[in-house]
Amino acid sequence: MITLYRPGSSWLHRAPAGPKALGILVVVLAISLLPTSWWTVGIATTVTVLAYLVSGLGLGELGRQLLLIRWIITITVAGQLLFLDVESAVSNTSRIVAAILLAALLVLSTRVADLLDAFERVLQPLGRFGVDPSRIALMLAVAINTVPVLARLATSVREAQRARGAGSNLVTFVVPFLVVSLKHADELGEALTARGVR
Repeated sequence: MITLYRPGSSWLHRAPAGPKALGILVVVLAISLLPTSWWTVGIATTVTVLAYLVSGLGLGELGRQLLLIRWIITITVAGQLLFLDVESAVSNTSRIVAAILLAALLVLSTRVADLLDAFERVLQPLGRFGVDPSRIALMLAVAINTVPVLARLATSVREAQRARGAGSNLVTFVVPFLVVSLKHADELGEALTARGVR
């Protein structure tokens, strides 16, 4: 499993995985329910910056995460601007970016094993209906890691293109990015299969 976990001793690192995941989910839902306005952009930005500061990871880590998802931000804003005004596009994008960065914060401050244990405990009642809680917990952990991992793959593709002198054109970026993403998904599938997950 690829994880972005950064060892630390902050209160967020020490907090139990379950309550921490629930707290971040509540914050993300609260931000998503805010009305479309410039105030939403300010609130989403402030909450995200404060979360990274109090986590002990700091603004440097926040900057690194933003750099990783710069293509997601660019594509999201561009897509929104096709149908919406600037305020709505930026407001909606700020919600998405805040959700990604807060999910990344959960992964950065929590070991994958702790996340899996927390998800499995929450999903335990589903075992009565023939559902395997450990399999769903693994799927959720993979899903949480997906955006940060794809962002990192996107950065690798762009750096490789720059090294070869390729232009910064979206079309020339998309095809190699899809190939690398599918290759990564295939490798992850093989790794899970080798560990008996089907």
